[in-house]
Amino acid sequence: MLARSVLFLPASNRRAIDKARTLACDVAILDLEDAVAPEAKAEARATAVQTVRDGGFGPRLAVRINGLDTPWAQDDLAAMADTGVDLIVAPKVETGADIHRLAGRLPRRAELWAMIETPLAVLNLNAVASVGGPLKGLALGVNDLSKGLGTGPSADREPIKPWMAATVAAARAWGLLAIDGVFNALDDSDGLTAEAAQGRRFGFDGKSLIHPSQIDAANTAFSVSEAEADRARAVVAAFETPDAEAKGAIRHDHGMIERLHLEAAQALLTRHAAEQAAR
Repeated sequence: MLARSVLFLPASNRRAIDKARTLACDVAILDLEDAVAPEAKAEARATAVQTVRDGGFGPRLAVRINGLDTPWAQDDLAAMADTGVDLIVAPKVETGADIHRLAGRLPRRAELWAMIETPLAVLNLNAVASVGGPLKGLALGVNDLSKGLGTGPSADREPIKPWMAATVAAARAWGLLAIDGVFNALDDSDGLTAEAAQGRRFGFDGKSLIHPSQIDAANTAFSVSEAEADRARAVVAAFETPDAEAKGAIRHDHGMIERLHLEAAQALLTRHAAEQAAR
C-alpha cells in the first residue's frame, strides 16, 4: 500500500476530521493518544467510532490507540472491534510480546503498525518486526525517541540517524512498511522538504505528518519522479537486449549494472505505477 503521507488527526477535533475526508494524504490516523487530553479520551473514542462507521474518506483511515500500559487501551480496542476499521496504530511498542498481546485483541481483519518510540524499542527492533501476523508497518516516533535518548533538537537529525537506519533495516528484513517521524515546524517548508528527502534517502516509505499543509511535500518526496522512472525503464530495456540475456552484469550509462539493479528498477516501476493509479 502507499503510505507516503500519514496524517495524524486529534480524534477530538471534528472539524479537522471532516476536512480530512478529501485530503490527498495516503493515510489519515484518528489519534486517541498524545493529541487527546486524559479527560477527553472517552469523547474522542466515541467520535473515532462514529467516524469510522460513517466512512467517506479518500485516504485510508486508521486509529491510533493509547499505549498498552495506559488505562485506556483496552477500551480503545474494544470500541473499535465492530467498526470495520482495518488499520490500528499502536504507540510505544517495545517488545515482540507487545505485538502478540495486540494481535489477539485487534478488530477483525485489521492490520497493525507499531510505533518505535523508546530506547528499548530500538534495541528490540528485530524481535518486534519479526512477529508477523497482522503487523504490517513500523513508524518511527522521533519526538519520544529523542526524549528517551536525551538528545537535543538537531536540524539534520544526526543523533537518531542510527535508529532511523535500523528501523528501515528491520522493516525491510521482515517485509514491513517503514514510516519516518514527524517534522514539528509548521512554518518551515524548506526544512520539511529537506527532511522528507532525507527520509526517502534512508529508505522510508513515507512520513508522519501533523498538519495538512505538509501533505504535498511528503507526497512529492516519497513518490517516484519521472526522471527516476525513466532511468529505471532504461535499466530494464538494457537487460532486454539480446546481448544481455545471459549476462549477470552489463555496461550501461558509462558504468556497470548487475541484475540486482534490474530488480530494483522493476520494483521502482511497480511503485510508480501504483502511485499513478492512486491519482
